[in-house]
Amino acid sequence: MKRLAVAAALALLLAAVAAPAQQQGNQVDRRKAAEANAQLALAYIQQDDLTSAREKVEKALEQDPHTAITQVAAAFLYDRLGDDKKAKSHFEEALKLSRDDPNIMNSYASFLCLKGERKLGEELLLKSAASPLNRSPEIAYANAGRCARADGRPKEAEKYFRQALNYKANQLDALFEMADLEHELGNDLQARGFLERYAATAPISAATLWLAYRIERGLGDNRQAAIYAERLKKDYPMSPEMSALLEAERAPK
Repeated sequence: MKRLAVAAALALLLAAVAAPAQQQGNQVDRRKAAEANAQLALAYIQQDDLTSAREKVEKALEQDPHTAITQVAAAFLYDRLGDDKKAKSHFEEALKLSRDDPNIMNSYASFLCLKGERKLGEELLLKSAASPLNRSPEIAYANAGRCARADGRPKEAEKYFRQALNYKANQLDALFEMADLEHELGNDLQARGFLERYAATAPISAATLWLAYRIERGLGDNRQAAIYAERLKKDYPMSPEMSALLEAERAPK
């Protein structure tokens, strides 16, 4: 740039170079602004403030729609708003822009699994898990397990959950899913072991107590099952698990 400045004869060329540089600077600024608004939108979505999230997503798309995070924020927003078509479109655009980012693959695949496109979602999750850029492949494997299980393939689901646990022995989603799956298969002793490993790290929840109750009933330990039932009634009286417990207690023995 200095060599251009010292020669008067090249002044016009300097101006020609400077103009695109300024334009490029504006593009960078708009890109940064779009990414910042997308980040804010994601934070608002986490807070269930969808009105503010929508304002930020619309602003980000106006500033620069060609950023992966902007497209991801839009996808999450429209998913929450119940517009599956728009959500899917934004996820696909994010994937194109991200150059196979494993985190975006994981998010999109999880969306597909929830919407019934389980084979496609599972395929994308396995691609995410296998990516050398993925620092947490256990998350993708755990999600693949959920996807396969929802598709009625418990054996494949178990394989994926175990792969998740091979990468991270205390991966909470995989531990809970394995406990629930083993209970469903009638292997309550194994289910108890997985749930104990889960409860050693995760906070107690209504889902934990409800599963623990069912496992202990399956093992014939009605005394321990009653302890879990009482805690569920006391701590989570308005939960869906509480309703399921009351229904189970009313059922004929």
